[in-house]
Amino acid sequence: MDVTKILSDLKAERQQIEEAILSLERLARGRGRRRGRPPGWMAEADAAPVKRRGRPPGSKNKVTVVTPPKTSAVA
Repeated sequence: MDVTKILSDLKAERQQIEEAILSLERLARGRGRRRGRPPGWMAEADAAPVKRRGRPPGSKNKVTVVTPPKTSAVA
């Protein structure tokens, strides 16, 4: 076992834990109802799926293309 590698792994894990604690403290502090757009760090965490406009796929009243019937000319 390499002690220096274990130490570096533990330090990296400690840094991640500290960042998680800071994020949770920010969320706990900002629980009140606020007006306006949320701060940038909060908007990144709440990245919602993009809503699409228009008809959903598989809906009724689909647009169909009508092709004219073929006529054969006999000479």
